[in-house]
Amino acid sequence: MLRVVSLTLAALAAFVSTAAADPQAGDDLAICRDRQAELPARATACDNLLSADRVAGKDKAIALSVRGNTLLNKRDYVRAIEVLSSALDLDPDYVVTLNLRGLAYERSGKEDLAMADYNLALQKRPAYGVPYNNRGVIHLRRGALQSALDDFSLSIKYTPKFLLAWTNRARVRTLMKDFDGALADFAEAGKIDPAAPQIAGHRCITYGMMGKYAQALADCSGLIEKQPKNVFVINNRADVNMMKGDLDAALNDYNAALQINPNNVRAHSGRGQIYERRKDLAQARADYRAAAYSLTRLDEIDVARARAVAQERLAALTPQTPGAAPGRRVALVIGNGAYKNVHALPNPPRDSKLIAGVLRDVGFQTVISVSDLTRDKFFEALQTFANEAEKADWAVVYYAGHGFEIGGVNYLVPVDAKLAADKDAETQAVALEQVIAAVGAARKMRLVVLDACRDNPFAPTMQRTLALKLVDKGFSNIEPGAGFMVVYAAKHGETAMDGDGAANSPFATALAREIKQPRVEIRKLFDIVRDDVWAATKHEQQPFTYGSPPGREDFYFVVGK
Repeated sequence: MLRVVSLTLAALAAFVSTAAADPQAGDDLAICRDRQAELPARATACDNLLSADRVAGKDKAIALSVRGNTLLNKRDYVRAIEVLSSALDLDPDYVVTLNLRGLAYERSGKEDLAMADYNLALQKRPAYGVPYNNRGVIHLRRGALQSALDDFSLSIKYTPKFLLAWTNRARVRTLMKDFDGALADFAEAGKIDPAAPQIAGHRCITYGMMGKYAQALADCSGLIEKQPKNVFVINNRADVNMMKGDLDAALNDYNAALQINPNNVRAHSGRGQIYERRKDLAQARADYRAAAYSLTRLDEIDVARARAVAQERLAALTPQTPGAAPGRRVALVIGNGAYKNVHALPNPPRDSKLIAGVLRDVGFQTVISVSDLTRDKFFEALQTFANEAEKADWAVVYYAGHGFEIGGVNYLVPVDAKLAADKDAETQAVALEQVIAAVGAARKMRLVVLDACRDNPFAPTMQRTLALKLVDKGFSNIEPGAGFMVVYAAKHGETAMDGDGAANSPFATALAREIKQPRVEIRKLFDIVRDDVWAATKHEQQPFTYGSPPGREDFYFVVGK
């Protein structure tokens, strides 16, 4: 899916220019050294040298820096930081590497470390334009508009052909209501690349804030005609329609954005504001919940603003007095096995049926049990369940089926997903944050159980462009907010098993058995499940729990006597 480039990742383009002639074929060292070579060819050449241990000293630092840049582009930030740090050990003065490691730190949510790297790079080379831009992005994210403006201006001064610095400064000037300055910056960006989509995409907002709605909509609509699935610009047009007061048009755009990407934070937040204005508070809360919860450490600036609005409005619309029936417990149980584009999984429907039955047996008032959900049905089930969770003390989701992490985001996989490329996950799969949002309305216990770490048949054919951890590598570590528990059937990096011809997986079997035991507090219960699975799989699978319920109260599936 085409989208307007981000404020920082496009800065990676400064690492390499694609305009120069290639060195002689086969000369890996020459290609690896050549900062004007095509990045894929350069990355291959550097990897060849590293794999054969044919470089040392500063040449090895260059090769490692190129490898780190590749990892950064794949959003594999942990490995990128490791590789780039090794490069800096060999050549501490290589400012390109410092800038790249700063980007990796920034994308990992470690802004202070990122700032330190940018500052050090600029100390070593004050006329290096790219780190000024990247430092400006952090200032902008922190709301320090004048500091951001100063840094973007320095980036332009030292790298006048760096288009991203011009559009970033235009965005800051827009926020500072220096609209003439913003339009002048967009005009300069247009001299560098008249077809750059971020010019019209961002200028649309500038015109909107100026009240020039015809020009704003012309910018956004013209870009949408060229890129009809560009969710960023569809959201921008929706925002302009909101400024204009045309709520129907804004709602149509937010709906269109969510039809393309049901996980989109900005569209949920914007649509929530429309429903709130129209006094449909239940739907407003549902959209705000879908936008409010984050398991990632960093949001793009527009996403961060939208999420902050959703969090603020959700808190304002959430009743301060208990609205749930005392002791009411509800659950959504999903078993996805009948995958349409890869081979079926036999156990998830059986496992989900087992867990649903046990939850009913122990007194859950509502248990919604569904199997083989397509993408749209998956999101419908989550929304229906979220409405139930609003009326409950406990909200539990159990999911069995395929799942993976890609680019730092955990996804559950509907049965109609094709996933020809890893980037398709954003539009075809269900982000774990949306499941967290569904249980988020419950008053006390919010539990998500993921029995989703089975062998993934998408792996052999999926086009890889990002850091992709399929389920045989486990989900990524997450940090749910206070009052949430997320339980994985297998620890990060391990594989969950279906069992040797058994009717149910070892995890589902253990969970169903232990839930029925009286007077076992929920924290202890999942410790016991972990030990049971560890023993049953002969130390090959270890469930893991993240987060915790509120600490001042004990929680039991079966209270007993």
